[in-house]
Amino acid sequence: MAALLPSLPALADGKLVDKVYDPYVEYQETEIEWRAVRTRDTDEEELNGLWQHHFSVGYGFSEHWFGEIYAIGEKRPGEGFDIEAAELEAKWQLSEQGEYSADWGMLFELERKYEENQWEAAATVLVAKEWGRWTGTGNFALIYEWGREEDEFETEFRGQIRYRYTEKFEPAVELYAAEDLLGIGPVALGAWRLGEGRQFRWEAGLIFGITDESPDQSLRLLWEYEFF
Repeated sequence: MAALLPSLPALADGKLVDKVYDPYVEYQETEIEWRAVRTRDTDEEELNGLWQHHFSVGYGFSEHWFGEIYAIGEKRPGEGFDIEAAELEAKWQLSEQGEYSADWGMLFELERKYEENQWEAAATVLVAKEWGRWTGTGNFALIYEWGREEDEFETEFRGQIRYRYTEKFEPAVELYAAEDLLGIGPVALGAWRLGEGRQFRWEAGLIFGITDESPDQSLRLLWEYEFF
């Protein structure tokens, strides 16, 4: 089993759901975020019970730029929790909300996995469009990986259709498509205002794999505290 450990992150790479990003930036807003994914897959022992956690702090440096720094850790079945990677992230809001028929942004990410000395850079187009009480959001990513293990380009799509029922509860459906992942499932999200300039946001979803390569089920959770 120990001999398999160096290959585990590569097995999980391209198979994990994450979150769907909107294109908006709040100037001078600080965010403290935890999000996690737990996979269940009876065909792949390494994915059956894997937890991946993201811990981050972010800040809106201007009306159009938001920066965030992450520590990424994993807990594999039968193993302890380890920090596996660090990531820098910058979101660029390209258009004002409602300025065009859809709202646009870009997301830039740079990640280093410590144990494998593997790097990953990604540029993602963010788009959101509202019609009535519905919001559709799409993320189209081009990813380049390089380092000790492999050099390759990948593409990824994340999509969400959300119904704005109330601010505290919004049901949604999400779709994820990546190298070894094709999944769809229900998600709920919402925000609780805690006072002037402070709020707590949450997301929870269960994504079901459609292909044999995808995890059978992926539970995703997010908690975020935002304040000015």
